[in-house]
Amino acid sequence: MRNMSVNLAGVELKNPVMTASGTFGSGMEYSEFVDLNKLGAVVTKGVANVPWAGNPTPRVAEVYGGMLNAIGLQNPGIEVFRKRDIPFLRQYDTKIIVNVCGRSKEDYCEVVEALRDEPVDLLEINISCPNVKEGGIAFGQNPKAVEEITAAVKKVAKQPIIMKLSPNVTDITETAKAAEAGGADVLSMINTLTGMKIDIHRRTFALANKTGGLSGPAVKPVAVRMVYQAAQAVKIPIIGMGGIMTAEDALEFLLAGAAAVSVGTANFVNPTATLDVIEGIDAYMEKYGIETITELVGAVREHPGSSVSFA
Repeated sequence: MRNMSVNLAGVELKNPVMTASGTFGSGMEYSEFVDLNKLGAVVTKGVANVPWAGNPTPRVAEVYGGMLNAIGLQNPGIEVFRKRDIPFLRQYDTKIIVNVCGRSKEDYCEVVEALRDEPVDLLEINISCPNVKEGGIAFGQNPKAVEEITAAVKKVAKQPIIMKLSPNVTDITETAKAAEAGGADVLSMINTLTGMKIDIHRRTFALANKTGGLSGPAVKPVAVRMVYQAAQAVKIPIIGMGGIMTAEDALEFLLAGAAAVSVGTANFVNPTATLDVIEGIDAYMEKYGIETITELVGAVREHPGSSVSFA
């Protein structure tokens, strides 16, 4: 029997496939299409210390190769989440990863403290939120801020911490190393790339927010490259994501160095995408006689005589 289990900071997942935050709710909407028991983990939508209304509409736009979203992390806040979402997810035999968002270091720590004694397995800290104290720049774009917020969250957290990295940086290894230095247990990457779409007929922005986060197949080559680079730079596990639509896409991330993967935008076009990816990875392992997922992680081979350049 092939062993698809993976270990993330001491938490054992039955397989390496999970949902990407913001694309699956807390599983309620998808539970009639997807057997949540079969997933390695469910990653919830972002949760803040107080309810967030999100951005004005329109806030989603389809683009070539994916979509733009400027939802603005709309969520009902931690109290509703604790009473409604956690009990729902506890019905299933899957790991629970809570995505945490905030506008200041104190916001993040408040949510993490509120989750200390809750039956959830890991916390994913979304550092692509705008830092209000720094004029709105995302925490994840400044390595010093990444290290600081990681250390602050780690101090109050009971569960292992996953830091979700922004791709909107010059050198992804700097923020990856900063998160590791701050005490992160796991990294997840990449979050969305900043993009824009203009409605040429109305001569206006397609999104009320002007810019949005680009996700979907268009970002996958960038995401695979960044996961590979980060895997060379840090020793902690990485959850790879960005444009995974099929098992083949997921396998690229594993071979590049990811220990697990998240499926996001694909859920909108194919509600069973996560299960299809799990089955596809299993079929690949059978075809090539691979016994464990760990045999695949970082197993990409260099061509003889080649040298890697990111110039």
